[in-house]
Amino acid sequence: MAANFWNSSHYKQLLDQEEVDVVHDLDKERGISIDDFKLIKFHMSNHIMKLAQHIKVRQRVVATAITYMRRVYIRKSMVEFDPRLVALTCLYLASKAEESIVQARNLVFYIKRLYPDEYKYEIKDILGMEMKVLEALDYYLVVFHPYMSLSKYLQDAAINDVNMNQITWGIVNDTYKMDLILVHPPYRIALACIYIASVHREKDITAWYEDLHEDMNLVKNIAMEILDFYENYRTITEEKVNSAFSKLALKP
Repeated sequence: MAANFWNSSHYKQLLDQEEVDVVHDLDKERGISIDDFKLIKFHMSNHIMKLAQHIKVRQRVVATAITYMRRVYIRKSMVEFDPRLVALTCLYLASKAEESIVQARNLVFYIKRLYPDEYKYEIKDILGMEMKVLEALDYYLVVFHPYMSLSKYLQDAAINDVNMNQITWGIVNDTYKMDLILVHPPYRIALACIYIASVHREKDITAWYEDLHEDMNLVKNIAMEILDFYENYRTITEEKVNSAFSKLALKP
């Protein structure tokens, strides 16, 4: 699987953080800052996760959908590509790519049930946006996730602490509220999540890490990004979300 990743379109599309943190000119004209940009993507990631719980799709589909959404905004403006419609379309597209197909009518039904005053989109809107999203993705739909590596690492490290395992899986899911999947190899994200959980649970697995011959500075840097996110997460308020969306002339 690792060998496949290094030959994949996913690997070839990895970017530096500076390349991801680019606000498009049309969005800048509306007053969108880099903080607004990140906040809107975070908010839409949460919407995808919440909707997915109701339509009952696998976590892999959710992760792929969020990855698509974040990839779209590397190339496209939020003014031109309404984040709410893009999020719906990415979930629809990811369900097909991951062979766990969700009907567009079910997405419309549940999103209107969850957010009756916010989402006015119909099936035709999702189907119309699908081709635009595919073009924005250059038709590259393969996404490698940290999950497979995580399972192998936890088994290999012989970590029998159920709480630590649960914490690790939870941290991996939280990484999709960030842009890590666009910047770092998935296996390294998995290692960073294990590292955070091991420190939290006071488990010394230093010897195991040494046997991997992995650059621990890179792993720890990712871990710090995740911990910084958790710290900043506390400062996110509904007012900040509303302010960001208002600049797009969209109600969140």
